[in-house]
Amino acid sequence: MSGTMLAGTLVLYTRIPSLTKYYMSELKLELTKLVTDMVPAVDDVMPELPSATGLPVPGSVKSPF
Repeated sequence: MSGTMLAGTLVLYTRIPSLTKYYMSELKLELTKLVTDMVPAVDDVMPELPSATGLPVPGSVKSPF
């Protein structure tokens, strides 16, 4: 009886690192999927680039007064 308990404890003790590594990788995968689903796509959020840059054309700017 005690030999079986010793063997079972030894097997469990030697497998703990591999089990921990497996469950941590699964947890990281699930968290990555969850965060990816929560954060919108970058292309959808980014504004469009302007077609021209620089100072405004004087004729297109109207005085507010």
